[in-house]
Amino acid sequence: MDDIGLYDCPMPESFRDKMGLTVFLAWLFYLGFVSRVLFAPLMPEIEKELGITHGEAGTLFLMMSLGYLLAPLCSGYISSRINHLGTLKLSALLVGLALIPCSFIRSVWGLGFWLMVVGFAGSIHLPSAISTITAEIQKSDWGKGLSVHQCAPPLSFVSAPLIAAFLLHWFTWREIILLWAGIALFSAFLYGFLGKGGEFPGRTVNMQNVKVVGSTGSFWIMIALFAMAMTGNAGIFAMLPLYFVTERGFDLGTANTLIGLSQLSGLVMVFFAGWLTDRVGQKRIIALSLLLTGILTVLLSCTKGWQLILVLFLQPAVLTAFFPAGFAALSRIAPPSLRSVTSATGPPLAFLIGGGMTPLFLGYFAQAYTFAAGIFFAGCFLLLGPVLVLFVKLGRYDDQSGC
Repeated sequence: MDDIGLYDCPMPESFRDKMGLTVFLAWLFYLGFVSRVLFAPLMPEIEKELGITHGEAGTLFLMMSLGYLLAPLCSGYISSRINHLGTLKLSALLVGLALIPCSFIRSVWGLGFWLMVVGFAGSIHLPSAISTITAEIQKSDWGKGLSVHQCAPPLSFVSAPLIAAFLLHWFTWREIILLWAGIALFSAFLYGFLGKGGEFPGRTVNMQNVKVVGSTGSFWIMIALFAMAMTGNAGIFAMLPLYFVTERGFDLGTANTLIGLSQLSGLVMVFFAGWLTDRVGQKRIIALSLLLTGILTVLLSCTKGWQLILVLFLQPAVLTAFFPAGFAALSRIAPPSLRSVTSATGPPLAFLIGGGMTPLFLGYFAQAYTFAAGIFFAGCFLLLGPVLVLFVKLGRYDDQSGC
């Protein structure tokens, strides 16, 4: 860390002054996120065409999470040489390019490989985006800025099933993926010409920096908390269409429409969550979010009919509140110069568990027992969150400035 201070950090400004930058970053995050979650509502069609089992479907999501995990090994190296701005541009371009082979591949392992590339391409965005937002926006507005950026996941969960439900009337799943690749590439070229912000280097994820971050107990607790939150959204969401079709008697179009519309509650909550986080505090929001989400996830496994639909709509709302608070807390457990390291290593490790191992567990558990039983155990896992929050220590580096 002896090179800290050898470059100029941007002068933090108000959220209002940086609204345009934040919205553009949120759009790129949305594109990369949809590129990953779009495969969930398409999975029943993919299973049918490729002739794969529920367990093999879960393996595809695990492969995607492995790509997400590999990104930290490269994101810091990339951003330290082409700045966070260059990394954001590169990520947007790679997402579009990586989707193209997915629309042509015929084998499950070939598709898994390219999904791993998609996961890698999308995930190098997050460390640079978080570092850019927390450096460009004043600390008192972090909750607002991160909330706008974190609109991407709930908006993705809303739109991906609806996109699938609508387009499957006219296109195959392969054509839908190819269409999304074109949108991603167009946006990447647009950002390449218009993108601003993040004109400072990131930190390479080397042993020295990892040692500093890894020696902090709160970092590992935050990984566990993020894993729980990602289990509640990405992990369960990946298998929800299969659960609704095979065990709850919905047709695919109705299932995707209900799942997509249910995520609107999370999209609305993300704005309120940022405001609430700035006033109530990150730890309280994290604990309350995981507690309520755990309860609702358990109910998701044992309800039917209108009760199931009610729980489906409530669960995203309370879970979405976690992420603005979670990323703000993650930015407070290490020195400012290492924020990109914590955000490069923490969420990918958490996603491997929540977004990768959870679908794999649910898929094979469904083959042996039922999806409902697997979702029940996932909900119990989330209920451990409020206890772990008690051991998170924040604020040690709050008096340090920089990027």
